[in-house]
Amino acid sequence: MLPRTCTDKTANGLTKMIIDWINYNGGQAERINTTGRLIKAKTYKDVMGITKTIGQDKWIKGTGTLGSADISATIQGKSVKIEVKIGRDKQSDVQKQYQEAIEKAGGIYYIAKDFDSFYNWYNEIFK
Repeated sequence: MLPRTCTDKTANGLTKMIIDWINYNGGQAERINTTGRLIKAKTYKDVMGITKTIGQDKWIKGTGTLGSADISATIQGKSVKIEVKIGRDKQSDVQKQYQEAIEKAGGIYYIAKDFDSFYNWYNEIFK
């Protein structure tokens, strides 16, 4: 079911709208996160009440493919990758290489900038 309030003014909002739309219309879509994760240092108070820290914050690299699109979907049996770009945001070189690999393999790649454009593209390709 589509959320009652949505916005395509932010990358997170547009990503959620697109995923909900695809899933609502019989496809399967999910968000892809390749950023990795932060492991925080351990902080505690000793018996004297002094705060101590063990270790330091450490960033663990993600295991996903560099340049992966924000959304991975299957629509009518087709592999679809959707990159979300808001405002002046542009594809990096590694994202362009990823797009080329997807299209070379027969997949569909789309850059979504707002929901109306996505909706029109979706209906042109899949309806």
